[in-house]
Amino acid sequence: MALETFPAHRLPRRSVLGGAAALLALPSAPGWTKSEDAAVRLRNLLDDARNNLAATLAALQSMDPARLAPSARIDLLTARAGLAIDIELAQRFPPARLGNDPVAHASSISRLPNDADRYALLLRRSVGDDADPARLRRRLQTELARTLARADTLFRRVGRRHGSVGARYSELWRDPRWLYTDDDAGRDRAVADMNRMLDAARSKLRRGFGPLPTLHLSVRVQRMTRAEEAAGRQGYRVLPDGARPGAYVVDLKDIRRRPRWTLPAVVHHELVPGHMVQLPMEAAASPHPLRITYAAAFAEGWAIYAEQLASAQGAYRGDPLGELGQCHWRLFRIARALADLGLHVEGWSSTMVLNNWREWMGEPAYFAPFATDLDRIVREPATRAGEAAMWLAIEDLARSRSAIAFHRHVLAHGRMRTDLLRTTLGATA
Repeated sequence: MALETFPAHRLPRRSVLGGAAALLALPSAPGWTKSEDAAVRLRNLLDDARNNLAATLAALQSMDPARLAPSARIDLLTARAGLAIDIELAQRFPPARLGNDPVAHASSISRLPNDADRYALLLRRSVGDDADPARLRRRLQTELARTLARADTLFRRVGRRHGSVGARYSELWRDPRWLYTDDDAGRDRAVADMNRMLDAARSKLRRGFGPLPTLHLSVRVQRMTRAEEAAGRQGYRVLPDGARPGAYVVDLKDIRRRPRWTLPAVVHHELVPGHMVQLPMEAAASPHPLRITYAAAFAEGWAIYAEQLASAQGAYRGDPLGELGQCHWRLFRIARALADLGLHVEGWSSTMVLNNWREWMGEPAYFAPFATDLDRIVREPATRAGEAAMWLAIEDLARSRSAIAFHRHVLAHGRMRTDLLRTTLGATA
């Protein structure tokens, strides 16, 4: 069975971690730095895993994690968990039944025998063995009610008291006071505003992360070229590598759908404290591609968590419109995760999903028109729910912990599955 893999960007480890004092190292047996043969054997096994899942898993089970450096140890534990799930998927839902591999053919998942079991396995595959669809659904419903209530409070504060939250978002979306002009001047102004938002976010990083290397701070928002906009390219990131600064290249083609109050949360998600803190640190840890696959929800989960972290650090103090933007992004994540669960496990119709989204959000996220996002959720079971499960797990584990120590633990050696996060933090599910 072919395994999906993703390239791991590689950056010099010292350039990323050198400025972050006392990054957490997981306990290791004495002399692990000399166990290069164990690390090489692990890498070879993981590189060859797709050729024989069962044999690879058996070999991995015989390896002693304590003989490995922290990042390699996480590779080992993550691969064990993920390969076990892929073996179960292949046995219970063989490719011949699905017409492809056990992760494909999402549109038919709710019509398969034992569909709920398959969905639960897919959720665990990208998140962790503690991920549970029913528990996640209940939690998302709680978060939905809480976020809608907060949005209602904020709308009342800015004088919008009538209609559903979604209807009020639609009205605010079209308020010309917050729209940029559809020309070069408008796009330049949007980028300048986002860079000012980035400067404000960067000034708060030390509070949550302690000293970070210059690498994480050397990032900016940039405009796309006209050719990229014309080709319909979506926003993308360029990671800093020590020789060049990093950038988030923002899609402003349909700039009239980018009201100013929606942009601060984009900065927090795409730049700091979101992807541009997590991804360079992960690149330095050089996780094996199998770890990227079997903790696939982590990067997006971290970035969603980062949006709320920025809010908790006072990013929207005195700015109800900016906080409404953050609430809309949160509603977007909640709504698509509930749709994922609803479509694949609970028998929701497309009409029900779209009606819910209009009631809760009013307007789609810039890069995810309702019809397009619905089709993607149908084709990618457990993906959006997995991202939500990861984000909520990080958010929960952060409570009552020192922010700096927690963030270093979570990020220092690259992504982890939620059950491994809980175990290494000494937490219970």
